[in-house]
Amino acid sequence: MPDRSARPTSTGLLTDRYELTMLDAALRDSTAERQCVFEVFARRLPEGRRYGVVAGTARLLDAIGDYTFDAATVAWLHETGVVSEAGAAFLADYRFRGDIDGYAEGELYFPYSPLLTVTGTFAEAVVLETLALSVLNHDSAIASAAARMVSAAEGRPVIEMGSRRTHESAAVASARAAYLAGFASTSNLAAGDRFGVPTAGTAAHAFTLLHDDEAAAFRAQVAALGSNTTLLVDTYDLTRGIAAAIGVAGPALGSIRIDSGDLGVLARQARKQLDDLGATSTRIVVSGDLDEYAIAALGASPVDAYGAGTAVVTGSGAPTAGMVYKIVEVDGRRVAKRSEHKETHGGRKTAYRAHKDTGTALEEIVATGPAPELGEHDRLLQRPMMRGGSPVTDLPGLDDSREHLRRVMVTLPWDGLKLSRGEPAIPTRLITA
Repeated sequence: MPDRSARPTSTGLLTDRYELTMLDAALRDSTAERQCVFEVFARRLPEGRRYGVVAGTARLLDAIGDYTFDAATVAWLHETGVVSEAGAAFLADYRFRGDIDGYAEGELYFPYSPLLTVTGTFAEAVVLETLALSVLNHDSAIASAAARMVSAAEGRPVIEMGSRRTHESAAVASARAAYLAGFASTSNLAAGDRFGVPTAGTAAHAFTLLHDDEAAAFRAQVAALGSNTTLLVDTYDLTRGIAAAIGVAGPALGSIRIDSGDLGVLARQARKQLDDLGATSTRIVVSGDLDEYAIAALGASPVDAYGAGTAVVTGSGAPTAGMVYKIVEVDGRRVAKRSEHKETHGGRKTAYRAHKDTGTALEEIVATGPAPELGEHDRLLQRPMMRGGSPVTDLPGLDDSREHLRRVMVTLPWDGLKLSRGEPAIPTRLITA
């Protein structure tokens, strides 16, 4: 077997083997060129969740554009028996040339919402399954959890700081998804560089321990970053730490951060001490294994901002969105899987959301067949994303998607924003024509 360690791995290998063995078999029996429609959807939301947030679409479109097989990769696939000579010839010239429609990033979704519709030949569309699901399942899970945290924070900024709790590539995608969901910034510099996410960060406990005492550490930090910085005050004793911080930076200190202990109690103690020292404008940032429930519990505490890490990058207990990629049409004929508990609904879908005249969402309507006539307060949910294998020209940017989510969140019924377990915020109605 050839040594592949010295050269880059093709993006085409971000897939499961059976995608290519299906392709190879379809080439052998001449079904590879049949026109097909695949859809991405979730049969249900993660347990207890009331809505999902679409994220990762822009990353996926970029990845599909780069989804190719270089000569060495094709040779390896052939030599190891993954594909035949015909399969190798097909992959050598592969690029996706079909169409993609779907929900915009930052859109809400519910059970059976057709988040992505991929149209093309079986050969060109089937191989995208693993890539599409790995991106959308991860990013949507992170964004859905992050949106709950933003909602629980009730307007107070939340900083994403989970890079050390996940894979290095997942950390970048997680930071992007959290920002889309409304987080104010991230600690991850790669996310700042690649996606323009605002970055934040000052010092850890190691910096304090490096110095002979807290005051020396604080003086060094203020000298480097200015008095508007955030000083970490709980390395030894919180009360003495706050006193040292104000003693060094003065009452104009930007923020203090508390990273451990009973954060609600400590925040109240810190606020009183800061006010007594004249630092009435110094903000209090808290961090330390915060999830949406912990953030909500701190709602009545004098906390000005939150730092969330592990819970964000793990989807706060739901690390995947549970989406699937299923074929629903072959040459215009509806096809559907009938397996118990894993059934699908054949035919290309049109999705729209019905609203009250006040703007509150009523239901998600997923229709098979001709596009239905929309009512005055109905909104189509799918939009063109790729045509002939190329992205359309008016795709929204990350900040646009972030703003879109902010707008659609306020359309949810009040019950849909609760953190307690319950049914989806709005029902999904399936219409088959």
